[in-house]
Amino acid sequence: MFSLSFVDKLHKEIIKSTGGSYGISDENILKSSLEQPFQTFEGKDLYKTTLEKASKLLELIIKNHPFIDGNKRIGYVLYRLFLEENGYIINATEEEKYQFIINIASGKMSYEEILNWTIEHTRKWI
Repeated sequence: MFSLSFVDKLHKEIIKSTGGSYGISDENILKSSLEQPFQTFEGKDLYKTTLEKASKLLELIIKNHPFIDGNKRIGYVLYRLFLEENGYIINATEEEKYQFIINIASGKMSYEEILNWTIEHTRKWI
């Protein structure tokens, strides 16, 4: 799981290098979006696999819009970092990744569709 401090610093760097407005629009929504993929019930993970957690994290950051600007960018970076930290790489073209993110942001993809895309476009590398 990523800390609020880490995500804030990462967002600042993304905005500095790609442009836009820096800042968190709702800290509670950001905290919830970062924590929800790792929630448990009766000691069991609600999102059991790395791919489920990564997909939920991506969906929540993009759809909940906790930052003033750059939600798609930070969402994708966190998604990719989480996958890589857990031994996965994304196997898709730049255009496929771009369309994936745009489809999430425009509400065209449910969590299940995001998860299916993730399953189809990632592979274990370690």
